[in-house]
Amino acid sequence: MKKIKVAVIGIGNLGQHHARIYYSMKNLVELVAIVDIDQTKIEKYKKIYPDVEFHTDYRNIIDKIEAVSLVVPTRLHYSIAKDIILAKKHILIEKPITTTLAEAEELVFLAEQKNVILQVGHVERFNPVVQAIKDYVYEPKFIESIRLSNFDPRVADIGVVLDLMIHDIDIILSFVKSKICSVEAHGAKVFSNNEDIVKARLRFENGCICDLTASRISLNKYRKMHIFQQDSYISVDFMRQNAKIYKKLPAHAEQKVELIRPKIKKEEPLKLELQSFINTVIENKKPLVTGHHAKQALSVAIEIINQLKI
Repeated sequence: MKKIKVAVIGIGNLGQHHARIYYSMKNLVELVAIVDIDQTKIEKYKKIYPDVEFHTDYRNIIDKIEAVSLVVPTRLHYSIAKDIILAKKHILIEKPITTTLAEAEELVFLAEQKNVILQVGHVERFNPVVQAIKDYVYEPKFIESIRLSNFDPRVADIGVVLDLMIHDIDIILSFVKSKICSVEAHGAKVFSNNEDIVKARLRFENGCICDLTASRISLNKYRKMHIFQQDSYISVDFMRQNAKIYKKLPAHAEQKVELIRPKIKKEEPLKLELQSFINTVIENKKPLVTGHHAKQALSVAIEIINQLKI
């Protein structure tokens, strides 16, 4: 089988893992190039990947590759992704897709026009626990999500909504098959010039209500979601990759509640995401997380930010 020639643009905290995973996928992928403007990083990773090209300008590698992971600050997503798409190269953009809806809409349009695969890195969709519970989620009435983390100055250019909460927005939009009719949000700036803690409530036309909390001023990481339905309650722990489903039994049953623990094979979500991206390129099929999905999540995130008034 012909290997897909791939490049990673941005070898920072997350980009290094893209490179690591692609480099390990030698049966499907040839990691051709790594791009970063930091010469110190380049020298460091040259020792780890001696057979990979290194560049400080992504324009130098476009003609050498078929697909790209774009792992740079969000403000740079649009301009670089546009060049990649116009060159008819497939692309995975780390979340959020862009900083504005207009930019997202243009990238989605261009990708369709150029017949290019555009996947966006909403990595929790590939978390084995999400895959394990999706068949149990059918008509949520109430969803609560809590996502806490410590502050990372490297992502201070965006607030906690685009940094963390957007993961849960994307998952909720994949579960709730209805339109949002109202958004409420409250938050505060603590360590940065953007919101660092936010509580939001989404109301859907079908009656579902979703409460989301995201904070990056916590000392500990915590990533959980609780889903309530007509006859069941689902508890999800994204970090530990486990879930519990409490299902109401018929009135005549001796037990009133059945506890279901789905069998989950714990795997690295990013690895599953990149494998899916490469398979999508090979098979020329629609990605699990499309540009349209990412644009919808971004639209809700921007509405939450606009409601903050801080």
